[in-house]
Amino acid sequence: MKKSPNSTDIHVGSRIRMRRVMLGLSQEKLGDGLGITFQQVQKYEKGTNRVGASRLQHISELLDVHISYFFEGGPEASEDRALAAPSVLSQFMNSKEGVLLARAFSAIEDARVRRRVLELVQSLGNSSAVETQKDAEASASSAH
Repeated sequence: MKKSPNSTDIHVGSRIRMRRVMLGLSQEKLGDGLGITFQQVQKYEKGTNRVGASRLQHISELLDVHISYFFEGGPEASEDRALAAPSVLSQFMNSKEGVLLARAFSAIEDARVRRRVLELVQSLGNSSAVETQKDAEASASSAH
């Protein structure tokens, strides 16, 4: 019987991947630093294989983050530990676009410019949500 990945293992793996990609490191380079194959890194990132405590400590050193980084935003202890669907935010931050956007945004040094970019993105998101709401209301009214 095949055991499904634990939601915490999946979360930790996705955080490893996110940080590795943000640093521009390949799975092979991370694997070399850990003395393992890139396939093993893939298994960690997917949550297929659990990362032991000492290995996670080593990964945190190589990726230059505190070990708690890997657990931030993870499933609560009271939640069911079965396979949990990743949040929309987690999925976005693990996407190529999410990483590129985060890199580009953090490269903006002027706080006022960052604030304006944030306001622009929020307004675009809000206008998209408003359009979706209008479309849903139009569909509902035409169905009656």
